[in-house]
Amino acid sequence: MSLHTFRRHCRSGWLTTLRLTLVMALLLGLAYPLVVVTLGQLWFPHQANGSLLADSKGRVVGSALVGQAFTSDRYFQGRPSAVDYAADQLGGSNLAPSNPALRQRVLSDARRITARDGVAVGEIPVDLLTASGSGIDPDISMAGAELQMARIARVRGMAVKDVQALVARYGRRDGNINVLRLNLALDGIDIQPQ
Repeated sequence: MSLHTFRRHCRSGWLTTLRLTLVMALLLGLAYPLVVVTLGQLWFPHQANGSLLADSKGRVVGSALVGQAFTSDRYFQGRPSAVDYAADQLGGSNLAPSNPALRQRVLSDARRITARDGVAVGEIPVDLLTASGSGIDPDISMAGAELQMARIARVRGMAVKDVQALVARYGRRDGNINVLRLNLALDGIDIQPQ
């Protein structure tokens, strides 16, 4: 093979590579995302926009997919968060059960829950003591909600049966309950999907 033929083959291969790169960039970097976003907005607009919840005046009050920190005894408390409920910093703590830092945090949370809700440590559902893998799980188990009902009723001056009715109303078939939706219902805020 002559040097001239070799150079022609190299130039031809380089141009083919460049064309393929441009076609794939346009196809996968522009056309595919545009189609997916458009179909998402047409078929699933609520989910595609973050499952935002708004009050009756249209103000966004949160997302049904992102846990929030509720610190007042007037509200149901969600799962602990390894990322302080920052949706842009998803992730668990990655601490092993043998890690002293995890044990210390769980013991501290357990003491706080026993003092706040008047229950023994062994009665605390595991979801109230452990963070989810994402660190922003918006749900708690029905057992976690039931543990907190007496406190909510006492602090808000409500009958326990009224709090139980709200928990039953907002509980899902999978046995979980969205903390934000439940707390907004406690405040009498009618929420609308945004």
